[in-house]
Amino acid sequence: MPITPRLVYVTASSQEEARNLAQAILDKHLAACVTIVPGVESHYWWQGKLHKAAELQLVIKSSAEQFDALAEVVRWHHSYKCPEIIAVAPAEMSPEYRAWWESEVQTDKPA
Repeated sequence: MPITPRLVYVTASSQEEARNLAQAILDKHLAACVTIVPGVESHYWWQGKLHKAAELQLVIKSSAEQFDALAEVVRWHHSYKCPEIIAVAPAEMSPEYRAWWESEVQTDKPA
């Protein structure tokens, strides 16, 4: 069954947290791949104050169909009260990569 591909962006506070999130997501087959990008510096407003933090960026190859379940796993395993969970639709991708992505992100895979 075809899926609706989504790239989901999540930041993490540490390498350990990023790896734990990736493992939890992949264990439940909610993504085909999780890429962890180190060295991200985030500047943001939180509770009326400007903050700066060293973070890691997770780029999660998932689907619209799995987004709610993936977001729940992220919220459950994340240290932040309000973790970044943003999904975007890829405009284009190669047919071979899409076939692999679809084969790995299926709602009927065992959790």
